[in-house]
Amino acid sequence: MDVLSDAVAVMRTGRPHSSRTRLRAPWGIRFQPQEGAGFHVILQGSCWLIPARGEPIALSVGDVVFLPRELGHGIADSPSRRLADVRLAYDDLPLDGDGLALGVDAGDGSGARTEMLCGAYRLDHSRAHPLLTDLPDVVHLPARVGRHPALRAAIDLLGHELGARPRPGGDAALSGLLDLLLLYILRAYYEDQPDEVTAGWGAALRDPAVAGALRAVHEDPAWPWTVESLAARAGLSRAAFARRFTAMVGSPPLAYLTWWRMTIAARLLRDTDLPLRSVAERTGYTSEFAFARAFKREFATAPGRYRAGSSTGRSSLTGRQRAPALPGDLLADREQ
Repeated sequence: MDVLSDAVAVMRTGRPHSSRTRLRAPWGIRFQPQEGAGFHVILQGSCWLIPARGEPIALSVGDVVFLPRELGHGIADSPSRRLADVRLAYDDLPLDGDGLALGVDAGDGSGARTEMLCGAYRLDHSRAHPLLTDLPDVVHLPARVGRHPALRAAIDLLGHELGARPRPGGDAALSGLLDLLLLYILRAYYEDQPDEVTAGWGAALRDPAVAGALRAVHEDPAWPWTVESLAARAGLSRAAFARRFTAMVGSPPLAYLTWWRMTIAARLLRDTDLPLRSVAERTGYTSEFAFARAFKREFATAPGRYRAGSSTGRSSLTGRQRAPALPGDLLADREQ
């Protein structure tokens, strides 16, 4: 495993949604704040993204925009267009037969046509990995010839699967392509960070020493890592490694290791029936007592009580584990 894959996996819940959306000017739609992330890819024409904070952003063919924290945003043919709220429809709806995709036509004007791929990911922000919390509110990846060919290939394949004619295997293809798209968007963003930036997760993922230590922690979080052993893996002295790691990641090596172990433990308690002894062993603790003490220090509750609360939430679908609705199916309320 690597840190980017794990960062996404630890937050992702439920299934992603996507649609191919066609609009004719004049049009403007507004998404309400949600617990998750969304994206737009411009396939034809142009439009404007109106973020919750900051200035409108012009989008043209090939542009990708990703909103890692759905704070609410608008998208329209003009930055001054009045926006209509969007109704969202999700669970248990037979969207194109598989609950994943539905092409939508909106905007009844006769002006310029815009076509987009729009989608949403359900994310549990209660234990967000710092790699994702480090992202800006809006990640804008302008189309540039020769840049990020894997991302462009995933977009082409996703657009093909969202065509008008359902194809055999579309359920699995769409779900897999949406997961790939999310990873490629994040990879493209961090690859685009300037080389002279020496702090933050972009620098950490590029730095061989820090990236190597992170990879070691994620590959085997139960191993009894020390600063010395991680520094040896990184090929640096203990002091030099600790300084570099802390500057880039934002926390000391062993603090990050503990945070990641507790994140894994919370997910195991929430999503599996493994006994506490097994959860402790998988997260590097030699006894249930030591594990319970560390867990309570992190979450202010005992592991058993945390598991019981999570189980109640899952069974009632009203607890913190229920995945909130996100803008995957766009049914625009027309303004009168």
